Amino acid sequence: MTMAMKPVHHHLGIRCDHWLDVMDELNIGAFVADVNRRITAINLSAQALLGLREPEVVDRDCREVFTGVPCTVECVILHPDTTGHRDPDMEVTDEENQRHLITRMATPIYNPRGEIAGCMTILQDHSPITQLIDRLHYEERSLKIILDNLDVGIFTVNRGGLINFFNRAAETISGYDRHQVLGQSCAMIFSGERAPDVCLLKNSIASGKIHSSHQGRMTDRDGVTIPIRANYMALRNEKNVIVGGLATFHDMTLAHQLNRAISNRYTFHDMIGKDPAMQKIFEMVAVVAPSPATVLVEGATGTGKDLLVKVIHSASQRAAQPLVKVNCAAIPENLIESEIFGYVKGAFTGADRDKPGRFSDAEGGTIFLDEIGDLPLSLQAKLLRVLEDREFYPLGSRRTRKVDVRIISATNRQLKTLVDRGLFREDLFYRLNVMRIELPLLKNRRGDLPLLIRHIVRSLCAARAVAPPAISKTAMQILLNYDYPGNVRELENIVEHALIICREAIIQPDHLPDYVTQVQQPGAAPKSAAPPEETDSREARRILAALEITGGHRGNAARELGMERTTLWRKMKKHGILR
Repeated sequence: MTMAMKPVHHHLGIRCDHWLDVMDELNIGAFVADVNRRITAINLSAQALLGLREPEVVDRDCREVFTGVPCTVECVILHPDTTGHRDPDMEVTDEENQRHLITRMATPIYNPRGEIAGCMTILQDHSPITQLIDRLHYEERSLKIILDNLDVGIFTVNRGGLINFFNRAAETISGYDRHQVLGQSCAMIFSGERAPDVCLLKNSIASGKIHSSHQGRMTDRDGVTIPIRANYMALRNEKNVIVGGLATFHDMTLAHQLNRAISNRYTFHDMIGKDPAMQKIFEMVAVVAPSPATVLVEGATGTGKDLLVKVIHSASQRAAQPLVKVNCAAIPENLIESEIFGYVKGAFTGADRDKPGRFSDAEGGTIFLDEIGDLPLSLQAKLLRVLEDREFYPLGSRRTRKVDVRIISATNRQLKTLVDRGLFREDLFYRLNVMRIELPLLKNRRGDLPLLIRHIVRSLCAARAVAPPAISKTAMQILLNYDYPGNVRELENIVEHALIICREAIIQPDHLPDYVTQVQQPGAAPKSAAPPEETDSREARRILAALEITGGHRGNAARELGMERTTLWRKMKKHGILR
């Protein structure tokens, strides 16, 4: 019960009896004691809750009668400043020997001269809504079973917003076990008491108004935001009195993914991570994105460079304009210049018309130069001119073309190392390195693994329109101990593999890829760092194994290994296993 109780400024007679009758209509227990702590009146709801009759309590000291409801706060008769303080919730046994969880509040009563004449105590039962759903009649018990097995998330609250029913779909969507939320404020599954969804539910309870098809957000057990579509309404008892509220909600993760893909807009909600390194990146992105600064993103394969670039673009002032990606490692060297800068008619044999390049396509927006470390030296000077003068020569043209673009580049190689080896222009490096963001390896932020695993499972299952399975402790332990050389992309592939193989309600170790289950078990002695040549040999064996499984198909092998096809090609070339 959350209403603020005000001191009652009336005589102890008729008006207090009237208040007790009002409380009875609301199914709220109440009793009145005089200044000597003698009980003068008690309503029927309180008698039923406490299992006591009026003759047993009237004219007796409240401390003797209500031994099951002790005054755990200062007595308001002696200390009126404690008015409105709520005692901790407590259990009582009613006249039918049923247990109830109640909230107790007390307020002083004043006479016309402003003197304390006694107190009124309120006893709020938490169970009316549960009784509405879980009655003794078979049909209504069946209703609860139906509600518990629907694919729609459902929870109910009392008038104070405390959760008293939470179905299985709500558990699945939120990640909370019902025992973790029952008796807790509904604000715990949103983003606090001021969250729009909490306000709408409270408004429904206060006004009786229904709020339908609200696009909201829920916060799951791991702190990840889930898009939902929800309906909020008031719950009434047999006397048509509002006793709480009901919420139904759908997980809109799939719709969110589709809308995101259609609009190509990404937000910080698409990036998951509580690790300090990731939080630092989020803070930096929030500052960098709205600025026009050139950004360099560094990180190993699969760490999420593409996603980060999309987030930066979507949070920039150019979000309404195109984001054009150029994979510098995937385009043959003899074609890359014409692809990036375009060409004019007659520039080479077969050039029968002008063709704009990627820079022209990105006009007003952002150009994303992925794997910038693989850009040939011959083109680096041209790119430097674009950075400095915002103009370039299309292939075969004698006229420069002005362009208004923001340049974001990414690489899985350390550009500074390439500069030191003479493979990358130093002046271009410093022009690109205005704002540098380095994404950490997944194995260096293991604390994020549970968050990522749950997020990936929910996203993949939403795309398949199936309920997400649980993950056994043993399987989770294996996932938490694996090193993920392919980083987040490899984690996604491993989880997807398990979801395809699993035909049960729980993912077990045998649903994971064999190479993952062979990692070191918890409690074993730590492995010493392998020398570089041994690491290379192990990587080569993994590539060969993947090629063997996929019949030599590079695209499928790349997916099996959790890396881009171009990355696989480079690694095959490095290990001399090109086919």
